[in-house]
Formats: sequence, structure tokens, C-alpha cells
Amino acid sequence: MENENAPTMTLRLSVLDQSTIVEGRDPASSIRESIALAQHAEALGYARYWCAEHHASAGQAGTAPEILIAAIAMVTDRIRVGSAGVMLPHYASLKVAEQFRVLEGLAPGRIDLGLGRAPGSDYRTARALNPLADQAADHFPEQVRDLRDWLAGTPLIEGHPFRDIVCQPSGPTVPEMWILGSSDYGAQVAAYFGLPFCFAAFITDGAGLAHAFDLYREGYRPSARHPAPYASACVWALAAESEAEAERQVSSRAILRLWRDQGRFAALPSPEAAIAARDQLTAAERARYEQHRTRALHGTGPAVAEALRQLADEHRLDEIAVLTTMHDAEARRRSYALLAAAAGLS
Repeated sequence: MENENAPTMTLRLSVLDQSTIVEGRDPASSIRESIALAQHAEALGYARYWCAEHHASAGQAGTAPEILIAAIAMVTDRIRVGSAGVMLPHYASLKVAEQFRVLEGLAPGRIDLGLGRAPGSDYRTARALNPLADQAADHFPEQVRDLRDWLAGTPLIEGHPFRDIVCQPSGPTVPEMWILGSSDYGAQVAAYFGLPFCFAAFITDGAGLAHAFDLYREGYRPSARHPAPYASACVWALAAESEAEAERQVSSRAILRLWRDQGRFAALPSPEAAIAARDQLTAAERARYEQHRTRALHGTGPAVAEALRQLADEHRLDEIAVLTTMHDAEARRRSYALLAAAAGLS
């Protein structure tokens, strides 16, 4: 008979940070807050700290995750640090491999390289980053293949024009590659190369998650490092001391999502500013706002932890990455602390 007093199995949790820009503080402060939050997350027992890549945005300051990863790796000791992700079509595979081999040299055994195919920007900005942006995304699988081999120090495929180029600095450990995505495409690429896959559920509000993981597991081709699929999802979530405080705090995200639906990209407002803006909405806008509010996972620490456990059980997830965007930096730190305690992290 099952022991009813047995402790609940610890849920493996990580952090995704977009270095969100907030009203009333300059964007550079968001970068410094990311470094402080990473140290906090390590102390709380989170497994990974991932930095996002966005460009030409009024809402996210994290344009160069490879630089932020280096800064975080130098002030932490245990937590894995990585990208979620590097938007590979903007760059040459060799350059990304070199950057992450340097990072691996700085923090051996702690570096993750999460790769995405989306631009993380508008099309015009994507072209400013890479004039061939309209073609580059079609070559994503080949880029992943070459990047994998350069990172591992193995020869590129036979006949490749760059087969004899060596990526430095070499070393005994290799960054862990991930494929990130919010559609079936990323799941299929991850399955083909035998790589861990993280579904961006915070973008789709969970839509498409189940089908993506079905495709991932069905098509998975075992690799030397990952003989079995490794499934993760990134979820937006917020924890507070009370339901009432969680409701107040989530208003910032709900109004921001509404603004983005309307083509308005802005810094994250305070709860007070968000509630004031909410009260001026039309009936149709208010209905959309409420949809964003109810879809956002928020509540007390135990309530949020239980919802994440249910999500992990339902979709057989090995790990969940949590994205929390809040106007107040201390409230965000507290959110992650409440969730860590409720989830049994140590």
C-alpha cells in the first residue's frame, strides 16, 4: 500500500529570464536585475537559468544572451546557465560555437545552448541582423548539425567546405544543446538530432503543447548524450503570499498582453498603472484582458506548484522552466522563492 505520508517528489524547475524592461527604470537596470535574480535562483535550488534573445524591443533588454550568460556564470557556482535561446538564423554557426565554447571554458559543465528559429524581432530588424534573413531560417537544420559538430570537436559531414575548421577553445566538456520552439517544427528538429526539447507554452498559452511532444517522442532518434527524449515546457507563472496579491500583480501582464494584441509594444507597467488602464477599456477589450488574466498561471506558492506538477504529470515533462515578469524586482524574487519552497527545491 502506498505510504500516504511519503514526501511529494520534487519538481525540477528552471528559470527563463527575458530581462524585461519596466516602466520607471532604465533598460540597463533590467540586465543588472537579471544577474541578481540568477544568484537568487541558484540559492533557491533552481536547476537552470536561461537568458532570452530579443531585438529592437521596448519590452525586453536581453539582446545578447551570450554576454549575459558569461556575467552570470562568473557570479554563480552550481546552477546551469544558458540561452533560451540564441536565434540561430541571425548568425554563422561557427561563431555561435566559438562563443559557447568560450562560455564552457569559463564554467565547465554548466553551459546550455538553447537554439531557436524565430527572429525574436520584426522582419526588418531580422534583416538588419542578417541581410539574408528571408533565406536563413530555411537552413536551420543544417546550422544545428554543423553547430553540434563544432561544439563537440567532431568533423563536419563528408564533403562539407568547412570540414577541416576547428572550433576553439576545445576542452573536456561540451555545452548541452537544446531546441526551443512553440510549434511542431522545433519538436521535429529536436527529435531528429536527439536533443532535449523545450516548448514555449508561455507564447501559445499551452496550445499545441501535447501534439508537439507526441511528435517529439514518436520521432526521437537517440543520440550519444541523450539516449532518450528529454521534455520541458516554459510556462509563465507568478506566486504571491495571497490570492489577492497575485490577482493584483498579474494585472501588469494581462494589460501588456492586450497591448501587444493591439500592436503596442511597451515597457511592463506597475500593477497600479495596469489597473488604471484596465478601467478605461472598452467591453471588448476588457473581455480580452480577462482572457489573458485567467490564462496566466498565478496564485499562492502551493497553488502554482500544484498546477505545475499537474502539467508535468499530464505531459510527462522532465522539467519546467518558469518565466515570471513583474514590475517590482523584489516581488519577482519573492515569487520565485515561494514557488521554490512549495515545489520542494533545495
